[in-house]
Amino acid sequence: MVLKPQDVLILMKLVSVGKGEWSYNSLAVSLCMSPSEVHAALKRALAARLAVRAAERLVPNISNLKEFLLRGLKYVFIPERGGMTRGMPTMYAGPPLVGKLLSTGEPPPVWPDPEGEVRGQSFSPLYKSAPKAARNDVGLYELLVLIDAIRGGNAREGRMAAEELRQRLDDYANT
Repeated sequence: MVLKPQDVLILMKLVSVGKGEWSYNSLAVSLCMSPSEVHAALKRALAARLAVRAAERLVPNISNLKEFLLRGLKYVFIPERGGMTRGMPTMYAGPPLVGKLLSTGEPPPVWPDPEGEVRGQSFSPLYKSAPKAARNDVGLYELLVLIDAIRGGNAREGRMAAEELRQRLDDYANT
């Protein structure tokens, strides 16, 4: 069993949804995936102990998920950077980190997206449908931006993102 990037995307969507109701089909539609992809991803997340069954539902295993995201993610899902493109801001250029760090004067990192409104340096999203899914869910977008700062940011960006992500995962666990 090998984790795939979409497994993390789906777990972040579950955090974004909170304790609300969801179905495989609703997750699939909101993440621009097939229900079978969602089912397989959650099956892998269970096997990796990043999700658990609780009261006939699957929920993120926050302690294990936090450890994986903060310590291992950047070694497993390494981002690719490319040339200038139009897209959605990520890392230090996206919410909730935008404006919290001084600009280096370099073009901002963006997920390539033809509907994007910002021109910047290409930064590969965690999964191909992440930009479209994030456009429709601000909470998911912010979680993915934090993950990108951990995956590909400098030490300061990574620390800031890790602290914010830690807090959001703790908030999820305590609701």
